[in-house]
Formats: sequence, C-alpha cells, structure tokens
Amino acid sequence: MHLPLLFLITLSYSIHCATLSSSQSVLTQGSSLFVEHKDHLVSPNRLFTAGFHEIGQNAYCFAIWFTEPTEGGNHTLVWMANRDEPANGKRSKFSLEKTGNLVLTDASRRFWTSNTKSNARLQLQLLDSGNLVLTRVHNQSYIWQSFSFPTNTILPNQPFTKDTTLTSSRSVTNFSSGFYKLYFDNDNLISLLYNNDEITTVYWPRPWLRSWEAGRSTYNNSRFALLDAKGQFWSSDSFTFQTSDYGKTLLRRLTLDVDGNIRVYTLNKRRWVVSWQVLQTTCAIHGICGPNSLCTYNPELGRTCACMHGYKAKNHSDSALGCEPTFDLTKHYENYDFIKLPFVEFYGFDSQFKQRSTLKECQKACLDDPNCKAIQFNFDQGYGSFVCYVKTLLYNGFYKGTPFTTYLKLPKAYVSSYTKKVANESKLECSTSVIELKRPYDKKSESGSLKFMLWFSIILGGVEVLCFLFFYFITKEPSGTTTQAYLAIATGFKRFTYDEIVKASNKFSEEIGRGGGGTVYKGKLPDNRVVAIKRLHDAIQGEAEFLAEMSTIGRINHMNLIETYGYCADGKHRILVYEYMENGSLAKKLLGANQIDWEKKFKIAIGVAKGLAYLHEECLEWVLHCDVKPHNILLDADYNPKVADFGLSKLFHQDATQDSMFSQIRGTRGYMAPEWVFNHPITSKVDVYSYGMVVLEMITGRSPTWDQANDYNEMIEQKHLVSWVREKVHEVSESLTEIKIMEILNPMMKEEFENIQMKNLLRVALQCVEEDKDARPTMSEVVKMLLDSDKDY
Repeated sequence: MHLPLLFLITLSYSIHCATLSSSQSVLTQGSSLFVEHKDHLVSPNRLFTAGFHEIGQNAYCFAIWFTEPTEGGNHTLVWMANRDEPANGKRSKFSLEKTGNLVLTDASRRFWTSNTKSNARLQLQLLDSGNLVLTRVHNQSYIWQSFSFPTNTILPNQPFTKDTTLTSSRSVTNFSSGFYKLYFDNDNLISLLYNNDEITTVYWPRPWLRSWEAGRSTYNNSRFALLDAKGQFWSSDSFTFQTSDYGKTLLRRLTLDVDGNIRVYTLNKRRWVVSWQVLQTTCAIHGICGPNSLCTYNPELGRTCACMHGYKAKNHSDSALGCEPTFDLTKHYENYDFIKLPFVEFYGFDSQFKQRSTLKECQKACLDDPNCKAIQFNFDQGYGSFVCYVKTLLYNGFYKGTPFTTYLKLPKAYVSSYTKKVANESKLECSTSVIELKRPYDKKSESGSLKFMLWFSIILGGVEVLCFLFFYFITKEPSGTTTQAYLAIATGFKRFTYDEIVKASNKFSEEIGRGGGGTVYKGKLPDNRVVAIKRLHDAIQGEAEFLAEMSTIGRINHMNLIETYGYCADGKHRILVYEYMENGSLAKKLLGANQIDWEKKFKIAIGVAKGLAYLHEECLEWVLHCDVKPHNILLDADYNPKVADFGLSKLFHQDATQDSMFSQIRGTRGYMAPEWVFNHPITSKVDVYSYGMVVLEMITGRSPTWDQANDYNEMIEQKHLVSWVREKVHEVSESLTEIKIMEILNPMMKEEFENIQMKNLLRVALQCVEEDKDARPTMSEVVKMLLDSDKDY
C-alpha cells in the first residue's frame, strides 16, 4: 500500500522540478525561486542571471548579475532587491504570488515586495538588456521593472530619471547602502552627494561653480540621462561624455563606486576595464577619508588616508569612519597652540569668516571657540587681503596647493612633539567586513502533540507579553530617561524635557517675538547660555516625524544660519531652543527710527545669500526655507545675519508627497514667489524670489505692498514694489546715476551708500524677482555677483 503512494509523491515532485527547470527565463504566478535549490532566471541571450547570490556567510541577496564570472571567479552584480537586509541561506524564496506581488521571504518574515497587486495574468522575465520585468501576458506591458529601481549601477540604454537614484555600496565586500548618491537635484542638475549621519554635502559639480561654469544647464526640467550601447552618455542638464572605447557595442556598465566616483567599465577578456571616470582627483571626493584625516594621492600607490597629528583611527579596517582626537577638546584655550599645514585645505564647515584678518586675530578667534578644531588662513585675490576661516569640523582634507594653508589646533604638548609630518604613519584601510547571518531554524516536527504544545506555549507567552506591555505603558512616565538618552545620540544635539524648558524660560515670562509658526521667548540654560525658545503653534506632528526633521536641522552648521541647541518633544509640546541674537530681527531694524547704515545692509545681504546657498546646495535637496522675510533674518551683536526658521514649514506640515510638491501655499504675502499662486513645481527658486523681495525692501525702505497715497497725495492705489522699482529703473534707462538712485533709495539712508555696490545689489535683486523661475539665479550665483562689485550697473 505504501509503495504506490511513495511512487505518486516522487512522480509529482519530479514533474514540479522539471516544470521549473524548463522555464528558466520566465517565472509564472504562484511559482517561486528557492535559495537552497539555487534556482535562477536566465536571459534569452544567456548574458544575465537573476536569483539568490551569496554576499556573505549565510547572507543572500536576490540580485541580477553577469552570467560569466570575471577572471577572478567573481560575478558582477548589477541590481539587488534587498541589499540592506540579506536573507538566510535556508528556507528563503522569491515568489510571484497569484495576487501579482513579487515577494522575497525567508522562514520568519517578508524582506521585500514590489507592491504590484493586479488582476491580470502576469509573468516575470529577465530580458537580454538585464532588465527584470513583470509583464501582463496579454499585451506584454510592464507593471514593474528593475530598471526603475537601480542600486549602484545602470546598464546601457537604462534610463536615469528624476525618480531614480544610484547609491554606492558600503565597501567592496559589504553591498549595503553606502554614503554616496547620484541624483537629479531641484535645479535639474545631475549631482553627486555625500551623506552620513553627521554631514551632507554636494561635491560634484563643484559647489563653488555656477551651473554654466561647470558646463551645465538648469533650463531643461525633464531630468533624464542615458548611457547608450556605443559608450555615449548624455544628460538633460547638458552634461555629456564618451568612453575611451566609444563606437563599438561592448559590454559596459556605469557604476557609482564605494569611493564616491562614477566610472564606466568595459568587459575585456573577463576583466572590467575603466573606460571613463568623472573625477580624476579622487581626494577631492567629500568624506572619502572620514573626519580628522588627510587624503594623499600617489600615482603608484593610489589614494591613502591617514590621521592628522594628535588623532587616531576610529577603526583601522574602515577609512570612512575617519579619526578621533587623542586629547580633550574642552580644556581652556591657554593650553592650545597651532601647527602649520602648508597647501592643505579642509573644505567647508566654517563657523566664522573674517576679511582683512591677521594670523594672530584668526588664531584668537579659534582659541576663543571651544568647538574650533583648525583655521584656514590665506590671501584671497578677490578680497585683496588675507581671509580667515574658523573650522568646527575637519572633513575633506587634502593637499590642494597654494594659496591654502591650514593651522591645526592642538594641545601645546602635541605641538612640541610635532615632527613636520602632516599626518600620522598609521594608514587607514578600506573595510573588508563580511556579512554573516546566524539565525536558528526549527526542524519540522513529526509529532502532532508536540506541535500543539509548541503553539499553545507561544500563544500563552504572547498573552503574557501583551499584559506586561499594557501595564507598563499605562504606568510609565511620558518621556523616559533611556529614551531621551537614545534620541539625543540619534539626533546629535540635546533633547530637553518640558520642565527644563519651563525653568529655562522662567515660565515663558519674557516674549521676544511672535509669528505664524510660533512664539519666541528669551531663556537661560544651566550653563548660562542665553537662548531663544520657540513654541511651535501647529504641533500636529508625531514624535518620529518631528525627530526626523530635528536630525536634519541638527546637522546643519553655517555661520549665517541660526544654530539650534536642542528641542523638546514631550507629549504635544514641540519646542526649539536656539542661539539668542542680541539685535533681534532685520524687520525691527528696517522699521525703527535708527536705521542701520549701508555697510551693515550690504553685509547682511551677502550673509543671508550665503546661508540660503548652503541650505540649497550643500544640504539635502529638500531643505527649502519657504518663508524668507526680514522677520526670519536675525542679527547678532556685530550685525552678522543668521537665517532662522529654515525648514520649519515641514516641521508642522508633513503633507508633501515629493520634494517639489506641496499641498498648500507656504510663506508670507508679499514675499511669495508666483509658483505658489499658480501651483507650479516648487524648487529652491522660491527662496531666491523671497530673498530678492527682502533686498528691495532693504534698499527702498518700503514693504512689498504699500499705499502710495500716503507718500504722494495721489489716488489711493495698491502697487507692487517690484513694478514700482522696475518703472523707476526703466525711466532712466541704463544711466542709473546717483541722483536717480536717491528716488528709489530709503530716504533715511541720507546718501550714505557705496554707488557701485548699490547698483550691483539692485541689479541682483531685480534678477531674483523675475516672474520666470528659470530666469532667476541660484543663491550661490547671487553670492558671487554680490562679491563682484567691480562691474557697473
């Protein structure tokens, strides 16, 4: 009786296996690929294979790779579904469910899904191009394809669009997501971004270049790029190149490598040969060596990362982690001195910038700042004087040649032991970590009673856990000490309790400002720092969303952006704590009887432009201010401007579906760009428009809309400030003399202005308030134009 049954079972299993092996290029609904069986899909031309690929010990990704291994025996992966969460080597499967979903699961959970439920008849197929496609059988149309979700590689004729991003791998042996991204930004430029938990910065195209100086165009908003089969690459922003072997149809791939460089590889006799790369100076790639380290390049030895004098490696096996100080940075400045590092630059992270500075003044500024780690002091031909940059972080360090010189702040004992070597002898190596998953698996029991006891125990234990959690949550404090400590580490700056805020603000007794977003109070922290405390009105966010925004704001560091010290997220309370500005807002100074002089106004215009340029081009692409106005520009004791409330519109309105789309108008009437009114895509150019309105208000002394009858005893008429200024400029054509400027200028200024600077500032402001957003400059272009005051109007 048992033999016929065994025969039928064996026959059924054999038929199933034969069916699967006979359809190697197609996966039908209800079928799966199993990791233990080494099941694969193969393209018709046998060039590509899809299936489970081992990326570590007991760690597998569902991936696509070139079928033929390289001469070293390795396969080249071009796409991965679960790169950040590898699956087990047992009981994992990739399935096309009858519902139409592609699902990757193992014995215990679901790793990945395509979210493609459909009532149509579907099949999964690997094409000759390397594209894995889920198609409707009746018309062969795609409802999902791997080309739309690249990892770190694009293949010939694979579109790269505004909706796709390349993300580098963590190392050559760790395929999880790394620090580098290739994407289209909001100005329609294809860009490279370095992003870790501490900093975010764009490094290609060069951030100090205007788009046209980098050979780019911002006018084509299609945001599309392609590498064709012959080795030609072109992008909608006018960036284009040809590989060194252009003209022949060869096996190629474009990959964002672990070092942040984009390279095109061509397969030649089972070896991948570089046929093009975007950056020749690999040390110019941001974050390549991590913090507090120096990158050097030798044609024979390649790139080398080494710690600075006084610093040690955090992890000798991973250069991206950089170095840490071997001394206490909190000691008094009298214990510190400087060592000179000729031709070395650390790009970015300048907490102070001083023109016409002496070396002694620059060093004192660093010694007075406990967060200062170094200064950069060099002669700037544009200013015609020595300039000083005070740096609070040491990233992106490498030899750049003249005129750059860095002075590293160290304890005097370290200075005396310095042997004129810029970096330590110990080198940092790339990571060679191997992913290993160790998860136990229960074997199937043959006993029904054992199964019953197992499930009964699980259910009973689950009930006990739920009861314990219920009791815990109804008795615990709203904000536990452990949670606060964790969140402080996660976001990088202090989380205050509501009681601490109440005490610091003296029960919110001294109000110093009020706006649509919240009310600001003066306060004092236990360490005697005077601070501004802002209670947000529309605190409708959940805690997780609020902390996500805080983590971004906490990483922003620029001398012209307000420094946020911390936050409070107790219950419904959403409160920000930031530095106190002695001279209040620019709005108060424009309205007051004691007008600030021209030199300060011009300084404010440049400073605000620099702060906004940093937000737009060196942070994450979605950090838009959305409410630039004089009330949000604060002035310190020396009238240095700092932009406040950047990104706060997203803090209390989490309804944006994508970077450039907002569900409602943001900003203040009179300063808002036309895009808000006409429901056009929102880009960084809305901040440019608002900035232009602020500058016009600074020049004329008039708010964006005003009643002319108050000035001229004429018919009462509301007239837009931009139209009025343009008419005045048009009346005098190109001969904008000092006398004609006085007709536009705020009468309170009493002719105390620099003529060329005034003309240049007026010209820039009018460009910023153009109706067409594409006709407006970027904020980095505004900074350059304002610093270039040698051209007449």
